[in-house]
Amino acid sequence: MKTKVLAISLCLLIGSQLAKAQVKVADVVKEWERSKAYTMEYLDAMPESGYALKPTPEMRSFAEQVLHLADANYGLTSAALGSKSPFARAELEKSSDKSKSNVSKLVLASYDFVIASIKKMSEAQLNESIKLFDKFDMSKGTALAKVLEHQAHHRGQTTVYLRLAGVKPPEEKLF
Repeated sequence: MKTKVLAISLCLLIGSQLAKAQVKVADVVKEWERSKAYTMEYLDAMPESGYALKPTPEMRSFAEQVLHLADANYGLTSAALGSKSPFARAELEKSSDKSKSNVSKLVLASYDFVIASIKKMSEAQLNESIKLFDKFDMSKGTALAKVLEHQAHHRGQTTVYLRLAGVKPPEEKLF
């Protein structure tokens, strides 16, 4: 009986410590820097001609897909941190210059914006509670994780675009 009580107590103690674990700014920045490098590999892999590629007429082009990713990096990060985005909603996706060099510049700048915004934060700020879009209760760190998930989702969709262009997608970059 004492062994069971000790085991349960130990589990509760460890669980409570994990629940109190704070998100570290350096860890969040590291994930965003990794993700930026991975996205850059996708941007570099697609030839200039592939930036206009649409798998079907109703889908976004490759350029529009990654510009959507950039728009969301700005908009969702600003919403998570309670700051003003430097761009209006969907402004980048509507850009008239969808050349490889311009799109790459805009997309990578969106990662720089997110990374710079996170670097200005303390661990306490990352763990502050917010109500994202006046609807979802979470910490700022969790909201930034949602932004990271969103960009990974859209980058992943562009794997099909690369394959259709005859390009081998970059190797997975989880760590």
